[in-house]
Amino acid sequence: MLAALAVLGFLLLPQTRAAAADDRPAVRLSASQAGKGGSVTVKGTGWRSDALLMMLVCGQAEPGKGVVGGTNSCANSEGRAVTTDKSGAFRKKLPVAEPPAPCPCVVHVATVTGDTQQVDAVLKVAGHPVKALPEQAGGGRLSVLTDTGLEGSSGVLTWFGAPAQRKLEFTVGNVGSAPVKDPVFQVGTSHGVFAPQWEEQQWRGTIAPGKKARITLPVELSAGAHGDYLVSLKFGGKVLAEQPWGVGRPWGVTVFWLLLCVVVPAAVFRIGMAVVDRLRPNRRRSARAGRHRTGRLAELARLLPQLRLPQGALAADRRAAHAAPTTRTQALGGTDTGTGAGAGGPTSSGAAGSGTSGSAAGGPATPLPWFTPDTDPGAPAGRLSAPSDNSPTKGTT
Repeated sequence: MLAALAVLGFLLLPQTRAAAADDRPAVRLSASQAGKGGSVTVKGTGWRSDALLMMLVCGQAEPGKGVVGGTNSCANSEGRAVTTDKSGAFRKKLPVAEPPAPCPCVVHVATVTGDTQQVDAVLKVAGHPVKALPEQAGGGRLSVLTDTGLEGSSGVLTWFGAPAQRKLEFTVGNVGSAPVKDPVFQVGTSHGVFAPQWEEQQWRGTIAPGKKARITLPVELSAGAHGDYLVSLKFGGKVLAEQPWGVGRPWGVTVFWLLLCVVVPAAVFRIGMAVVDRLRPNRRRSARAGRHRTGRLAELARLLPQLRLPQGALAADRRAAHAAPTTRTQALGGTDTGTGAGAGGPTSSGAAGSGTSGSAAGGPATPLPWFTPDTDPGAPAGRLSAPSDNSPTKGTT
């Protein structure tokens, strides 16, 4: 009975190994060689169901060593994305392009999200230069011993679109049999479904077998980057750790554009108003000229009473002033004279004769009692002033 079970287990062992091999991701190409501008059909099996994959043609790579230069050695512009079916298989054409790094070349297929899975298939790009891979010291292997962390904070300039910067800190240990000197790590950042952009970072130092070291590597995003990013760490073609990184939106840029939308129209309006004010007539100058004319007229009106009158007008004014008392006396004496004349006395005629002769002699004409020299229509122009106290009617009743 035991012998039968042993024979049965021996027969089932190859099938179990084959099933395990089938569970691992695998990639096959329709052709092992193609030229630039052509295409190859990539077939894959053993991947996770409904997984998003990225296919790239990369240089300086081999299936056992991976892509030495990371995705910077791949033709990223000609890459293709594909999604596996329920059974974890896919089939898609990939255009052949010359990678930036020399061959040996591979078709690199890797998952974009979730657990990292990657497979390389050899592809010879016709006409592309070939260069041997750099030698790597064997025997030393690094392993991440602690969780990775991003240290640092964003400054004020990050609010205005400056690149966000952090420091990736982790502890590694040498689990190999040889020391590792000046290891070169690859730090990649990815956003959404896009493949990581790898950048080489060299750490100066030596890690002896069985020892560990704390390593800090700088990480920087592009200007204005925001959202959820994933920082990956790779060494020797293997991804050692991944760390999520949430980057806030640069609100300072938004505020800047809002202010720009307000300030620029206001500035254009002010410039336009300045141009219009320059082209139209200057009202301030007109107002100043008007004020100057008004001031001159007021000064002239103030000086006008001080102007000297003509000599003829002054002489007439003096004669009128001297004649006023005589006229008042004659008016009072005329009543007595009339009374005497009615009595038949010769004095009245003599007075009359003298008065007539006085008028004929060229003396001033006797004005009527109710006219003053200033208000007599026939009198010459007198003073341009108020009536004087020399009026003949003043003080009589």
